[in-house]
Amino acid sequence: MPGAGTDKTKRWIEQPAPVVVLVETQLGDNIGAAARAMANFGLSKLRLVKPLQGWPNERAHVMAAGADRILESATLYDTLADAIADCSFVVATTARHHDQAKPVISAEQAAVEARPRIAAGETVALVFGRERNGLENHEVGQADRILTLPVNPAFASLNLAQAVVIVGYEWFKGSGEGTMPFETAERSPPVSKQQLEAFFSGLESELEKVEFFRPPEKRGVMQVNLRNIFQRIAPTKQDIRTLHGVVTALTQGRKGPARGGTFDSEQAQTLRNLLAEHGASRAPSERTPLRGLPRLLRRNPTEAERLLWHGLVNDRRFAGRGFKRQVPIGQYVCDYVSFPLKCVVDLIPAQEAEAATQARAVKRAWLTERGYRMMEFAAADVEKDVAAVLDTLAEATE
Repeated sequence: MPGAGTDKTKRWIEQPAPVVVLVETQLGDNIGAAARAMANFGLSKLRLVKPLQGWPNERAHVMAAGADRILESATLYDTLADAIADCSFVVATTARHHDQAKPVISAEQAAVEARPRIAAGETVALVFGRERNGLENHEVGQADRILTLPVNPAFASLNLAQAVVIVGYEWFKGSGEGTMPFETAERSPPVSKQQLEAFFSGLESELEKVEFFRPPEKRGVMQVNLRNIFQRIAPTKQDIRTLHGVVTALTQGRKGPARGGTFDSEQAQTLRNLLAEHGASRAPSERTPLRGLPRLLRRNPTEAERLLWHGLVNDRRFAGRGFKRQVPIGQYVCDYVSFPLKCVVDLIPAQEAEAATQARAVKRAWLTERGYRMMEFAAADVEKDVAAVLDTLAEATE
């Protein structure tokens, strides 16, 4: 498997380019790192002027990290004059002001000026100085241009290989080979407004089941904000399919319809039957371990409770009437209650146990004594025709 960005199956770019001249480099490591930078950006000709640790150098090969062909073809010279003797255009790189009357250019400008000369068959040299003090005045004097970089004036010295990277990058970028090596994977086509609307409809329906849109008067604003969140990310068809799957997994679960909780409708009804038979339909005190009972019941509605609640929050006749579900009143947890109307709605399950029926009668008497109007509907009637139940409830609460 190729290393990070190194792939020997790819073509090694070899094209006419400037030669790189390193003057009296102190460390073999820096020669190797410079060779690696040259290989990155298509510079293949390296000339060395009196490297202080001698040549060849083992450390240079270690730091080259695979750019050995550049080191193996490098040539040695005793002086800079010898190294640039065949060059018609020389650029000296330096971070210091040498007070010489010659053009000062950037790395990008150097590439622009070098390109037509190289295309015409001329030899162009990029000269880099010593790590400690760069190029001497007389060495800069042998150049046609001075190349410098916009750097922090209080810390202008670059590592040798860093300087080669910057100059090499500007050359390669404009040489015709500087295109991006890869692109973002092709995205799925943009989602149509119809598909997006279908997703919003499903999402809002599920949020309705868990009473997300509260208080009712802010429902419209919340819906708009929610839609804007998804509109801003410009989803694709694949994005929407994934989001559909997320919503389905959260609402249905692995083992069947969870309805926003952990129980399906039958399990939720079994829970209510057990609570009623044991007198636990009373609201627990804050000191008991069951003080979260109302929330547990809200998160796990029966099918009848879900249908009736969906009808209440979507029927304009009940807008502003303050209906809530699974709310404690005194010692009892009621299925639905409107405190402004002082109206309680309870759903009676099929085949209710005798103990539960007696407990319901006690609850009805207790609420009636305190001025609450108690309305009871069979759960089976709600599941059969919720619209008829809503009509009856609307007429009774006008």
